[in-house]
Amino acid sequence: MAARIELRNLCKSFHSLQVLHDWNLTVNEAEKVVLLGPSGSGKTTFLRLLAGLETPTSGSISMNRQRISFVFQEPRLIPWRSVKDNLLFVNPQADVTSILTNLQLSGFEDYLPGELSGGMRQRVNLARALISEPDLLILDEAFTSLDLPTKLKISTDLLDQWKLNKFTLLAVTHDLKEALYLADRILVLSSSPARILYDFKIELGDKRSFSDPELLALESHLLEIISGI
Repeated sequence: MAARIELRNLCKSFHSLQVLHDWNLTVNEAEKVVLLGPSGSGKTTFLRLLAGLETPTSGSISMNRQRISFVFQEPRLIPWRSVKDNLLFVNPQADVTSILTNLQLSGFEDYLPGELSGGMRQRVNLARALISEPDLLILDEAFTSLDLPTKLKISTDLLDQWKLNKFTLLAVTHDLKEALYLADRILVLSSSPARILYDFKIELGDKRSFSDPELLALESHLLEIISGI
């Protein structure tokens, strides 16, 4: 079951430093939500709260989650294990052949991470996150270091997997194109202490392109908003 997340008056402080202020938000099952905000605006703190690594100072997080998977900017693969064994380490019963085929990794089963390009390693990282069949998939600036064509290809493969499994997706990025390509909704955060300033519903349809005029117009609009924060 895809995760449903409800935040009610969520606040988080570290001693006298307030990081998140009064977040009220509902993320529905199988929704794709992207967070945009300045550096230091509490995005990582929010992810740690979702994962249960931090506790709210006040307010609440309600989530019907069973399984949460993370994809970080750094692949964090086990270097001495093959691609196949990295996946089986997470889920020994998984259909490795299927996920490798779906993520364009067929033929690389026996490669070590050090033998792969950065884009391929991140594909393995994504496969490892998806192979646990998550209810909530969190991307923490997962594609930041990738070039634009690679980012587009891996984002497309991710969306294909979402269509098959309909997990809830929560992503943090600084890339407006990436946000618009992935999202059903985009949340724009203030600087610290972070508040949710804007909640945009993105209606671009399923077939999106980084060069689509409507996407580029929304990118310009978002850039103008973010520049004023």
